[in-house]
Parts: sequence; C-alpha cells; structure tokens
Amino acid sequence: MNIDYQLMGARIAALRRERRWTQAYLAERSDLSNNYLSNIENSHSIPSLETLMKICMALDVTPDQLLLGAMPNEKNYLDRELAALFSKCSPQDKRRVLHFMEIFVESHGNPDK
Repeated sequence: MNIDYQLMGARIAALRRERRWTQAYLAERSDLSNNYLSNIENSHSIPSLETLMKICMALDVTPDQLLLGAMPNEKNYLDRELAALFSKCSPQDKRRVLHFMEIFVESHGNPDK
C-alpha cells in the first residue's frame, strides 16, 4: 500500500480549515514549527510517525483519517472497507467468505437489530 502524502497534507489542511485554525495555531498545538507544518500540508516534507501522531492528537483524529481518508465515525466506513477487500478476492474465495459470514451472523446474531 502506498501512502499519498499529497492527499495526506491536503486532509490535514482541510481539517485545519474546517476548524478555522491558522497553520500557526495548529503548529503550536502540534509542537511543530509553522514552516514545517506548511511543508507537510504542501507535501514538501514527509512527517515522522511521532510528528503524525502529534498532528492527529492536535486535530483529534485517528492516523487512518489522515493517511487513508478513512473516517471511522462514518456510518458506512466498515461496509466500504469490507467491500474493497471483498472485491479483491477470487470468485471461489468470495463464496468461502460469504459462507463464513452467513455462519458467523447465524451464530452471533445481528446486534444492530
């Protein structure tokens, strides 16, 4: 899996703008320099894991939201993730997965009902 750092930077900038924060404010909350945050948002710099976590904590988001655009609080997040994985399976494997899911649902019930 390749990480699109340009998209990641755009996601950081979009979340920052949604909150009506300046780069300087997010940089301060993340304990980063304003110039470095700007470079991350514009994909001129790739943040370390530690830096990424600082940004996540400041924005109150999960790393997958920034790295992959996944929004775990979205209602259909898991449905999309499962569908994407399922689409990569061979027809024979899809039948196996479907059979397994049927058995699983029968034995565990549906907690959403």
